[in-house]
Amino acid sequence: MGVRPAATKLHIPPAAARRHSFLPIATVALLCSASYFLGAWHHGGFSSAPSGSPSSVSVATAVACTTTTAAAAAASSTTKRPRKRTAGPSLDFSAHHAAAAADGAVPSSSGVAAARRRYQACPAKYSEYTPCEDVKRSLRYPRDRLVYRERHCPTERERLRCLVPAPAGYHNPFPWPASRDVAWFANVPHKELTVEKAVQNWIRVDGDKFRFPGGGTMFPHGADAYIDDIGKLIPLHDGSIRTALDTGCGVASWGAYLLSRDIVAMSFAPRDSHEAQVQFALERGVPAMIGVLASNRLTYPARAFDMAHCSRCLIPWHLYDGLYLIEVDRVLRPGGYWILSGPPINWRKYWKGWERTKEDLNAEQEAIEAVARSLCWKKIKEAGDIAVWQKPANHANCKASRKSPPFCSNRNPDAAWYDKMEACVTPLPEVSGAGEVAGGALKKWPQRLTAVPPRISRGTVKGVTAKAFAQDTELWRKRVRHYKGVINQFEQKGRYRNVLDMNAGLGGFAAALADDPVWVMNMVPTVGNSTTLGVVYERGLIGSYQDWCEGMSTYPRTYDLIHSDSVFTLYKNRCEMDAILLEMDRILRPEGTVIIRDDVDMLVKVKNAADGMRWDSQIIDHEDGPLVREKILLVVKTYWTAKEQGQ
Repeated sequence: MGVRPAATKLHIPPAAARRHSFLPIATVALLCSASYFLGAWHHGGFSSAPSGSPSSVSVATAVACTTTTAAAAAASSTTKRPRKRTAGPSLDFSAHHAAAAADGAVPSSSGVAAARRRYQACPAKYSEYTPCEDVKRSLRYPRDRLVYRERHCPTERERLRCLVPAPAGYHNPFPWPASRDVAWFANVPHKELTVEKAVQNWIRVDGDKFRFPGGGTMFPHGADAYIDDIGKLIPLHDGSIRTALDTGCGVASWGAYLLSRDIVAMSFAPRDSHEAQVQFALERGVPAMIGVLASNRLTYPARAFDMAHCSRCLIPWHLYDGLYLIEVDRVLRPGGYWILSGPPINWRKYWKGWERTKEDLNAEQEAIEAVARSLCWKKIKEAGDIAVWQKPANHANCKASRKSPPFCSNRNPDAAWYDKMEACVTPLPEVSGAGEVAGGALKKWPQRLTAVPPRISRGTVKGVTAKAFAQDTELWRKRVRHYKGVINQFEQKGRYRNVLDMNAGLGGFAAALADDPVWVMNMVPTVGNSTTLGVVYERGLIGSYQDWCEGMSTYPRTYDLIHSDSVFTLYKNRCEMDAILLEMDRILRPEGTVIIRDDVDMLVKVKNAADGMRWDSQIIDHEDGPLVREKILLVVKTYWTAKEQGQ
């Protein structure tokens, strides 16, 4: 059995809140004492905290002038193991910033909400619930072009208002890099792929674990050898290729083995008959999302990826006027590569095994070649089982040499949230000469992480200058240093691997973590300045658009760490706070951490709701001190499973 680190509670070093000189502290203490006794006299006595408050970080009834000790352990019914709690600072703002509870309760006179909603556990059958890719709901939608496998989110009436449980026997995943090759069976209890893909060496069961040998349908000798073969055709080792897209990713072995080459892949696959393939990828500590090429654009901006890949992904590239290849063209950077292996490539060797006729396979390949030519792609080489095409650096010659499909007109190339695909080519930015890279050339990795992205230097991101970009980069370095100074879990090797930034902006948070053994999914809310997602990709990072009033296209228990910067203020009056919090809980692993930055009034409301969700939480000061209205709420999700709830 696996050993989980004893990390249910946040350990915040007391010294983090004790950096003040004696004189200011003495002055503040004297004033606070006088105010306290005056208030006590005025109200005719002292009040005490109500008994039976939820176990979490203690909430005082009066604002303390000095640091108080965080007191509570999680309730015995929500955890298997006792946890040793290290004392740390706890800030309380409830008396001065009283807030209504999530269910509308009115704060009591002591400043603590008179009632707090307690969120119940969902039934065990929801342990793998994905709200916007629900299998039963999908059956209401057309099967043509796999539309039923796209995002179809629940209505307000259908939305779950409970906590999605971990399956019985859940373990914390193995730390990276061991997780690339092994995962706990109890975490993803599905054997379907081990049977269906047995001869292809995707995955196998080994006692209470899954093993990932690194094989694939078209790379029987392993992903490393397959990637080496690709590296003989295109430059994988000089930093010019950093971001990759894997369509129909399986268990994401291609993306897993690219990481050692400093290439980060966004892998996606639908929630379909290949049960839990994306979930396996995430358990391995590899970036992945649920997704499908159907009728909507992929949720990424134009010119995002340096390379795109399909290894027997079963996507009909030659159908629908080449619509799906046209979409790949939209998200490929100028000069980017498209790699195809599997049918119909090398059909002369495999046609019998694929149980298709020579004529059928030859016609499919000719159709794909024709679509690629219509996009002005150049075929680099076809070697064995692999074929590679390259997108042009600009459209200077392409516009004059082709007629169909037409170029799109008056359409935002970056718009990709429920935006429909069209059989038209997304035009590249204009250039002054045939040798110029449309939209601007990128530095090689790792220089591109901190270099001013072309979208900013060319003024296409509203309100962001090169100076503002540099300041944002330094600001997030400072903030991440502060996080590491107050959250001891950062010191635990392998504690965090899968990280989510809910409001990524320019990607500064992820950039500040670039030297850590983590990957960050940078989500850019559709209600804000969504043009920044293009900047995220130009920095060599990955992410997606997201509306946090809806569920995210991922499985439960995806992330070890979730970062939320002003998300609740951004969505104020747009949707209910608890809808966002419940989604955060769904995608957070047991004993995972949440960092929420927001205005103090908003944080008090968030904390009041969070205290009913089996979260251990406390508010700490802003990195610039207690006088800043913005505060930080730190959270650890307690360990509990469906079995422990008697389900």
